[in-house]
Amino acid sequence: MSQPTAYPGRPRTPAPGTASPELVVARLRRHARRMFLPALVLIATAGAAGYFAGNLPAPFEEWMMWAAAALVLVFLVVVPYLRWLSHTYTVTTRRVIERAGLVNRRRTDIPHARGYTISERRGPLQRLWGSGTLVLANGVDEPVRLVDIPSVRLVHETLSDQVEVSQILAHRDSHSIPIIDSDD
Repeated sequence: MSQPTAYPGRPRTPAPGTASPELVVARLRRHARRMFLPALVLIATAGAAGYFAGNLPAPFEEWMMWAAAALVLVFLVVVPYLRWLSHTYTVTTRRVIERAGLVNRRRTDIPHARGYTISERRGPLQRLWGSGTLVLANGVDEPVRLVDIPSVRLVHETLSDQVEVSQILAHRDSHSIPIIDSDD
């Protein structure tokens, strides 16, 4: 059961005294334009390997060309793609979670109920693509940086709404009247 809200577009709040489930609002990665250069390298390497296969001069062997192409693909295409894929930001109804790292996994949480300031930074290219960087700082912990995320304005508004709703719920639950169960 949830309480109706007077503001259209605002999330419904749970009834007083009931636990609210943690729901995923958004999962984000850095903007996909980061994959433009690896995509060009992939196309160029595939084209060069296809062109030179069977056309190499006498002192070079075919396996050298394939080994070089494989090394280029691993270090300039696969590794950047895995790094991009492994760095995620998750916004839930209770917190913001940053997960990063291929080998050494790192996770940072910042709860909405504690409150935090949201700073937005956008460079010229980021403005062109509609992306930006958000810095979430609560004054106690190290700030969480959501780097180069797409639709930064929408994410900023969503985070502001989540902080507001979480603080309202925390305040309401801290001042709620306890229910006394009497068996008389």
